[in-house]
Amino acid sequence: MITGLAGYTQQQKTYQLKPQQSVINWTGSYTFLFSGHKGTVKFKEGTLFSNDGNITGGSFLIDMTTISNEEYLAGIGPVQHIRNPDFFDVNKFPEAKLVITSVQFFPRENRHKFLADLTIKGITKPIEFWPEIDEANNRINTKLKIDRTRWGITYNNKLKNDAISDAIAFDIVLQF
Repeated sequence: MITGLAGYTQQQKTYQLKPQQSVINWTGSYTFLFSGHKGTVKFKEGTLFSNDGNITGGSFLIDMTTISNEEYLAGIGPVQHIRNPDFFDVNKFPEAKLVITSVQFFPRENRHKFLADLTIKGITKPIEFWPEIDEANNRINTKLKIDRTRWGITYNNKLKNDAISDAIAFDIVLQF
């Protein structure tokens, strides 16, 4: 059980991520259209740390070679294109990484704020997100958005790059 989330255990603990039961759902959209692309990316591994019943940090390795596109499964999406150097350059950067650097707990709201370093394409930038802790099921769910251009995720065609929203949305399930 992930404790600290309730806060009564007085010890240091490490929780191992269950990669097959964890997933990142991603959504990319167009700037001026009500459409876009959706898919998933899988985790390779991950750990979550707690001390005295409070989450203190964690580290997660993301397998970028597993990036999929729902439309591609239907035969119309650009899964190979998003793996190319224009976007995620998966051959050169087969992994992405998230390292939780700080956790702040707000007991009145029973909420956590995580600060983390996200590395994509060898570029590390700080991010912030507010996960939902499901203690009973040893699960963490969170949603966040990043500006893809901060990590060099750009299309080599100015007109087409401007047609793509800079935001990529993630809906993440971490199962321990």
